[in-house]
Amino acid sequence: MRRAGVVIALALSALAVGVAPAGATNECRGLQVCVPVAGPWVVVPTGGGVPRPQVQYQLSCPKGYIAGGLDAELTDRAIDLGFLGVIGAPVNPGVTTSRDVVFLASYVGVSPHAPTFRPHIGCMPATGGGGRIPTAAVVPPGKPTVRRVRNVVLRSGGVQRVAQGCAAGERLVGAAHAIGFYTDQPPSSALVASVTASQAVRGGRVVVTVRSGTGVIGVRAIVQAEAVCAGGK
Repeated sequence: MRRAGVVIALALSALAVGVAPAGATNECRGLQVCVPVAGPWVVVPTGGGVPRPQVQYQLSCPKGYIAGGLDAELTDRAIDLGFLGVIGAPVNPGVTTSRDVVFLASYVGVSPHAPTFRPHIGCMPATGGGGRIPTAAVVPPGKPTVRRVRNVVLRSGGVQRVAQGCAAGERLVGAAHAIGFYTDQPPSSALVASVTASQAVRGGRVVVTVRSGTGVIGVRAIVQAEAVCAGGK
């Protein structure tokens, strides 16, 4: 997989079949049939080391749809935002993207103030397509990993542990987690600071321990635990 720029309309006009209304964000621009999906405000970790800490957040289209456009809202211009795309040609929905989109974000500034971003995806009906069978000993890039994610709503004033593992026959090769807030406006610094999380790998599962303060009372806050798995069929 490779990292691609964000806010790119990936769909070609030949794949579009109906008009979607314009909104404040552009994930549906150029797509004539589009279901917009918005994620929560995702907290971006801060730190001055090299490399900078990174958060990953997976947002999914409804069943039967694939991502045809991407956008995001940022609370700080120093958030470096991208997504994971599959190598292939043409760069297109169903080739570069699938139903799930993994956003990658890191803070590259020097004066963080609770940086967050809200991801958006424009979902279009999935279309089938065949692939070529390699005739040589080499193989083209593919999807050797799959992300298994679990979203859990946070409770105020307590500690929660969220675990996520791989499916049978798969092996854990990576792990990530993210904190998100479903609020109309970007969360305040106090709200962001009221939730802390740590991550560990135990028994082939990623375990995220979250401590939530009273600041999340009345707010829908979530933690997403992500297991990156390989070896499946």
